[in-house]
Amino acid sequence: MTAVKEIDHAHRSHALLGASGAHKWLNCTPSARLEEQFPDTTSEYAKEGTLAHEIAELKLRKYFIEPMSSRTYNTRMNKFKRDEHYDDEMDKHTDTYLEYLKELSMSRPNAPFVTIEQRMDYSDYAPGGFGTADCIMIEGDTLFLNDFKYGKGVPVSAENNPQMMLYALGALKKYGILYPIEQVHLAIIQPRLDNISEWVFRREDLVIWGKNLVKPKAALADAGEGEFVPGDHCRFCRAKAQCRAYAGQFTALQDFGAPVKKPALLTDEEIGKVINIGQHLDNWIKAVKEYALSQCLAGNEIPGWKAVEGRGSRNYVDQDKAFAYLTEHGIDENILYDRVPLTVPKVEKLLKKKQYDELLVVPGLVEKTQGKPTLAPAKDKRQAITSATQDFS
Repeated sequence: MTAVKEIDHAHRSHALLGASGAHKWLNCTPSARLEEQFPDTTSEYAKEGTLAHEIAELKLRKYFIEPMSSRTYNTRMNKFKRDEHYDDEMDKHTDTYLEYLKELSMSRPNAPFVTIEQRMDYSDYAPGGFGTADCIMIEGDTLFLNDFKYGKGVPVSAENNPQMMLYALGALKKYGILYPIEQVHLAIIQPRLDNISEWVFRREDLVIWGKNLVKPKAALADAGEGEFVPGDHCRFCRAKAQCRAYAGQFTALQDFGAPVKKPALLTDEEIGKVINIGQHLDNWIKAVKEYALSQCLAGNEIPGWKAVEGRGSRNYVDQDKAFAYLTEHGIDENILYDRVPLTVPKVEKLLKKKQYDELLVVPGLVEKTQGKPTLAPAKDKRQAITSATQDFS
């Protein structure tokens, strides 16, 4: 085992060809330099994720790296609990991450080498490339790369995950001489979606991927060259509001093939193309509007649009004082409050999983209704259904 310096998650440095953005610059090589023109803003979701990673690091450090007294641990943990983004769910989900790693460690024949929050340098494949790996274990001939993701948007797969694979290239460079690594085990732990994705592959395949795919793509990306290729990877691109290539896929929805006379109705194949393109339309329009608003507020002109003051809201200066004043003047206090029962998910969050199961699930006091049919991409892991296989009446 080894000790490492604690990471300031909120102020990490980022490489132009960073691992977290690899899905962008590997698919659309000019995007890396294009994004340099835009500020790297931080959302509330990102701040929440940063705090969750800091808590996770503390728990891993205590178990694997740096034995500490309960007093020291609680002092550090209480500091995190005072953060405005903290809630009890964060404690539960980081425990899930820790339990996975504990089980992984104990399942190995020998105690593995463990390191956390280590900077991985993969600049041999991508100029200036580096990133920070959440947790690395090495035992026998296997390199275990584990990534904690706190997001709850969509499940993330470890299979062919470029971010994790770049970390693995960096780990081979750092530890390959010390350990006889022959295979790589990637794991993404995403507790809020109950998603644990694992993938195992050979060291040889990783190196071939790095040399044959990453190196040439990274060279183009570093030079700002190559073709703009819009796709799912555009979702988190800072340039998407102004990117002409990204806009093109939405402003030409009617173009499905060669310019020949076509029937009045779209075919099922064309319908699939419309959905595939249109599913990103809302996010694109939102990004464009946010950019236009920022320009108007900066005093720049967006033809046909202007910034105005939105609709405000009314709030009590002091709710207790206001209600006391109302009751003093004859208003019945009961009509000032709504008594609303908590939903099942809120009760589960309040009681915690074990107590919720004991008091509601086991006695049969809650039921799960059949979900309403919804469209999903063909690669979605859920089983396909038809009217013949399900009763939706």
